[in-house]
Amino acid sequence: MGLPAACLFDLDGLLLDTEPLHSQAWLQATAGFGLTLAAEQLLALRGRRRLDCAEQVRSWIAQADLVPPSCEALLAVRQPIAELLMRQVPAMPGAQMLVERCIAQAIPAALVSSSSAAAVAHKSGPHGWIALLETRVLGDDPDLGAGKPAPDPYLLAARRLEVDPAACWAFEDSLAGARSAKAAGCLVHVLLPAEQQLAVGLKPQLPAGCTLLQSLEQVKFR
Repeated sequence: MGLPAACLFDLDGLLLDTEPLHSQAWLQATAGFGLTLAAEQLLALRGRRRLDCAEQVRSWIAQADLVPPSCEALLAVRQPIAELLMRQVPAMPGAQMLVERCIAQAIPAALVSSSSAAAVAHKSGPHGWIALLETRVLGDDPDLGAGKPAPDPYLLAARRLEVDPAACWAFEDSLAGARSAKAAGCLVHVLLPAEQQLAVGLKPQLPAGCTLLQSLEQVKFR
């Protein structure tokens, strides 16, 4: 396989090890409204925009015959918890090396994240190498229609890089992200370490044709 026309990188759970922290923030926030989120519910929130997640959690609270808060009230509880947890987020193994190698080989690249611009800045502050990804499609991008799992984020990233999405490699870790990239026509690489494959139940739900990675260190450009 030759070089990709571009590499499109998710952030949370792919470049930065944030997903356990996001789950912890949602667990703490929903407990205050009487709901304990199950593992499969936490999995369903991964890779999605903050407001989309809040709307989903609000519906679960209502389904549990509890009084659902507004999305604004729910996020007012959840966001301070998340911001405190995200102060020192470690990079995923091999993430910095992969991004730097991509740039060194002059492969166009973009960050495609459901996080807002402010959240990305907060999380990536200690990781200067993320600034190498100058082209970005973020959750609050004014040009973005629907968020992941819709194809819009990856289609917009490919358009900004002026490349065919079908010639791009997309790197993801979530079901919503993988479905988004696949629907856009990208070749999808999903980071799913062996010890997590059964634990999170993600593998059977992935779109057909995704390449599974146990580590970003496995990625080779030829």
